[in-house]
Amino acid sequence: MTLPETATNPAGADRTFQVDLRGLVDLLSHHLYSSPRVYLRELLQNAVDALTARHRLAPDVPADALGIRLYADGAAVRVEDDGVGLTEADVHTFLATIGRSSKRAETVAEQRADFIGQFGIGLLSCFLAADEIHVLSRSARTPDAPTVEWRGRGDGGYTVRTLPASARPRPGTTVTLTPRADAGEWTRPAQVHALARHFGALLRHPVTFDDGTGGPGVPVNPEPAPWSRAHPTPGARSRALAAYGEEVFGFTPLDTIELDLPAVGLRGIACVLPETVPAGRRHGHRVHVKGMLLSDQADEILPDWAFFVRCVVDAESLRPTASRESLYDDDTLAAVRDALAERLRDWIARAAAGDPDLLGRFLQAHHLAVKSLAVHDDEILRMLLPWLPFETTAGHTTLDEFARTHPTVLVTSSVEEFRQVAAIASSAGLGVVNGGYTYDRELVRRLPEVRPGTTVADLDPATLTAHLDPVGRDTELAAAAYLARARDALAVFDCDVALRAFQPASAPALLVDSREARHERSRSQLAREQEGGLWGDILGALRQEAPRAQLILNQLNPLVRTAVAIDEPELARTSAEALYGQAVLLSRRPLRPAESSLINRSFLDLLAHALRKDR
Repeated sequence: MTLPETATNPAGADRTFQVDLRGLVDLLSHHLYSSPRVYLRELLQNAVDALTARHRLAPDVPADALGIRLYADGAAVRVEDDGVGLTEADVHTFLATIGRSSKRAETVAEQRADFIGQFGIGLLSCFLAADEIHVLSRSARTPDAPTVEWRGRGDGGYTVRTLPASARPRPGTTVTLTPRADAGEWTRPAQVHALARHFGALLRHPVTFDDGTGGPGVPVNPEPAPWSRAHPTPGARSRALAAYGEEVFGFTPLDTIELDLPAVGLRGIACVLPETVPAGRRHGHRVHVKGMLLSDQADEILPDWAFFVRCVVDAESLRPTASRESLYDDDTLAAVRDALAERLRDWIARAAAGDPDLLGRFLQAHHLAVKSLAVHDDEILRMLLPWLPFETTAGHTTLDEFARTHPTVLVTSSVEEFRQVAAIASSAGLGVVNGGYTYDRELVRRLPEVRPGTTVADLDPATLTAHLDPVGRDTELAAAAYLARARDALAVFDCDVALRAFQPASAPALLVDSREARHERSRSQLAREQEGGLWGDILGALRQEAPRAQLILNQLNPLVRTAVAIDEPELARTSAEALYGQAVLLSRRPLRPAESSLINRSFLDLLAHALRKDR
C-alpha cells in the first residue's frame, strides 16, 4: 500500500521504524529467551558490567567494597549496584533505545571484552516478568552528579526526570520491577533467591539477597569457584573439586579433570561419569562467562566423543549469542573445544600410565567412548587398545591378553556370524573376536600396529570348515543317501549339507553363512525373477556364482548318527529340515518367513511321526 504524500512526509523522505514494544517483548519471550526467569540474569549482568566500568574508573577502590544487593518481598523485585551509574543523557541513549548498548559504544569499543552484555536488549527481558521498570541511577563519572529517574512501561512509554543527589546518596543504579499478575512464579522471594544462586554463584563481586523480613542479607556467592581457592594439599583440592561436581551435577564423579586454558581465561572441571551412557548422548555442560551462568546445556563446548564427562567452566573470552543462553560458534570456540579435548586425552594417558585401577573402572563404564576416540586418534589407539575389552571365543577379555594365546586373531564382520561359530571355533582352538559391534572390527584389524607379530584376518567359512575333522570314507558312504535327501530338502534355501566331526559333541549342526552371502543370493533370486526385463538385464550383468550356505552335521553327536541312518525318505527329509531350523535358531539371526514355516512344519511332522510310532 502506498502512503499519501503530506507536507510533513514528502515523497522520498526518510522515515523512522515504529516499534510495538509489546509485540517485541512477545517475540523475545517466545523466540529469543527460553524462559521469563532470564530477567534476573539480565539484571545481575547489567549490575556486573556497571561494577566493571566503575572499577575502570576508580581502579584503587577494592573490588569487595563494591557489590550487588537483591531485594524481593513478593510485591517488588529490586537490584541495586555500586556501579558506574548513568547520566540523564545515558538514560535517553541507552535505556530508551532498543539495540543500543553502552558496552558497544565506540568510546568503549576496545573495552568490550571486559563486559558480559553487548546487545542492548537485556533490560527488555524484564518486561517478561514486570509491567513497569523503575530505574534510579547516579553517575560516578561526575562529582555531585544528580540522580536520574527513568520509568518504563510495557506499552512502550517512559518518563525521565532529574532528582536531587540525595535521592540516591551513593553512585550506582537501582532497578525496581513491579511484577505482572501472571509472573508470580518468577518473582516470589524464594524463587528470586534460587535464581540468583543459579545464575550468580560464581560472580566475582559480592552479591547479597534480602527477602524483606528484616534479617541480614544472605550471601548469594559466599565463596569463589573451588578451582580458584587455595587448598592445603592436592588431596584436599581433589576432594573439593569432586564435592563441587557432585553438588552441581548430582552424581559422585569417577574422577575430576581440571581444565585451565589461560589464553581464553577459561578454568573449570570435567567430571567423569561413573556409569555407562548411551553412545552419542550429549549431556549439557555448564558454561559461565565472567562468572555469570550462560547455559547449563552447552553441549558445543566439547567434541561428540566426550560424552563420558560433564564439565563446568568459567571463561573470559567466549562470545555469547544475543540471548546469552548459548555460545557463538566461531574460531575461538573451535579452538577451545580442541584444547579441552586434548586435556581429556591427557587424563586418559595419565590414568593408563599411573593408575591402572582407575583406568579399569573407567574402561568398564566407558569403553565405547574410548573406542570411538581410538578409531581417529593414533596416540589413544597405541595407548589403550591392549586394555579395551572385546567379546571373544575366550569370553570378554582384552586384546592384549587374547593375543598372547592366539597369535592369529580372526575377526567376524557381524555379531550374528560370531554367534554362529563361537562355540565350534573355541573347541577347534581358533581365536575369534566379535567384530560386529561399533568400532570393534576396525580396531581389531589395527592390533598389529600395537602388538607386532600378531596376525589379524577376517573369518570366512573356508577357514572354519578347514579346522573341522573329516569323517572316515566308510562313514561318508553310509550317510550318502541321507545327505542327498537333506541337500534336496534344503535346496530352496541355497544350502549345502556336509558331514564332519567337531567339538562340542552336544552341537548337532553348524550353519555356516554370512550376511553378504545371503544378500548375494537374494540379488541372484531377484535377477531370475526379473529375467527378460530391463531390470533383469542389469542384474544379470552383475550375476556371479552365488555363495551357498552350508549346514555341517556333527558326526560326534548321537542324534546326527541316528538321523543319517534313517531309511524312510520323508522322515529323513523332515529330520534334515529340523536340524537346519535348529541351527538357524542358534545363529540368532532374524528368521525369514520360509524358515519360520519350515521350523513349524518339521516340528509337527516329527511329532506326528512319533505319535504314529507309539500306536
